[in-house]
Amino acid sequence: MTFTPFALEEWQSRYEHSVDYNLADSGCHPVALGELLGDDPAAVRQMLETELHYPPVGGTDALRALIADWHGAASDNVLVTVGAAEANAITVSSLVEAGDHVVVMEPGYRQVRGLALNAGAEVDAFPLDPDNGWRPDLAALDSVVRPDTKLIAITNPNNPVGTILTPDELDAVVAAAARVGAWVLADEVYRGTERLTDEITPSLCSRYDKLVCVGSLSKAFGLPGLRLGWLVAPPALVEAAWRRHEYATIATSMLSMHLAEIALESKDRLLTRNRGLIRDGYTRLAQWVAESNGLLSVVPPEATALAFVRYHLPLTSAEVADTLRTQAGVLVGAGHHFGVEHHLRITHGLQPDYLNAALTNITKVLQTYQA
Repeated sequence: MTFTPFALEEWQSRYEHSVDYNLADSGCHPVALGELLGDDPAAVRQMLETELHYPPVGGTDALRALIADWHGAASDNVLVTVGAAEANAITVSSLVEAGDHVVVMEPGYRQVRGLALNAGAEVDAFPLDPDNGWRPDLAALDSVVRPDTKLIAITNPNNPVGTILTPDELDAVVAAAARVGAWVLADEVYRGTERLTDEITPSLCSRYDKLVCVGSLSKAFGLPGLRLGWLVAPPALVEAAWRRHEYATIATSMLSMHLAEIALESKDRLLTRNRGLIRDGYTRLAQWVAESNGLLSVVPPEATALAFVRYHLPLTSAEVADTLRTQAGVLVGAGHHFGVEHHLRITHGLQPDYLNAALTNITKVLQTYQA
C-alpha cells in the first residue's frame, strides 16, 4: 500500500532543533515545571513521591473527571491518550476502513487526512475561504459529502488560520454528517486560546450522537512536553479506541497524568498566562506585517498562537520556508503542509525578544526576494 508521510511533522522533526528560532511549533512558549507547581511545597512533595509505575491505562479517575468537565461530558466518555496525535490516530483506526470516504477541512492540520489515506480511504476537502475571513464554505461541504461518507473531520478553533466556527456553522457540519449517518471528529485542542474574548469556545461534545472530540494539554495549557491528550466519545467508541490504545502505547506516563490533574485543576491560571502571550504576540506580528510594504498580509485569527501569513511573491511555500530555514535560521510551517500555497504558518505566542528577533531575520531574507 502507498504510504502518505505526515509532511508537516517530518519537516519539524528534521529541523526544529537545528535552527536559531523555531516558529513552526503550534503552541505558546511552554510552561516550566516550577511554574506549573507554583510555590506550594506540598505539591512539590507530592510530585516527588509519585511512584513511576504503570498508571491506569485509560487515565486516572480524577483526570478523566476533569477532562469530562472541560468538555461537558461524563467520565465514561473519556479516554486519556499520548497526546491528541494518538487520539486522532486511534479514532480513525476505529472508524475508517479501506474504501470508505472521509471529508476534511482545509487549510488544516493534515494528520486525519493522512491517516485516512493510509487506511485506504478516499479523502475530499471542503475549504475555509480566505476571501470571507477564512469562514467555512458550507455549500462546498454539502457538495462533497456523499451517501458513503464515513467521517467528517474539523478543527475548531482552526489550525492554521484561527477561525472559530459559529453555532450555525457547527450545526451545518452536524447536519451534513447526520444526513448520511457519518461520524464527526472535532479536534478541539485550541479551545482556550481565544484572542478576542475570555469566553472558551464551546465544545461540540453534546451536539450529535456520532461525535468524537479530541483535546490535549499542548496548546491552551502550554504543556506539550507532557504528551497528554484525550478523546471524548460515546462509550462504545471509547471501548473500540481503548483496544487500539493498548496496541499503540498502552498508556501515557504516571507523571504526565499527575501533572495533568494539576494543570486542569488550575486551568484558569494557565489559560490567562497563555492568552497573554497570544495577544501580545499577535500585536507584534500584525505590526510586522503592516510594516512589510505590501509584501505580507494576514487575516486576523480569532484564536490560537498562530498566524497564517500570505506572502506576495511568485515562489512556492516550500521554497520560501526552506530559504528562511537556511538563510534566516527560522523554521516556519509552509502553506503546502496545510493544503494552501503562498502562505506561511508562523507561531507568535512566544517570548517577546525571541519573536522580535525571528521576525527581523525573516524580514531581511524576504526583502532580498522583494528587491
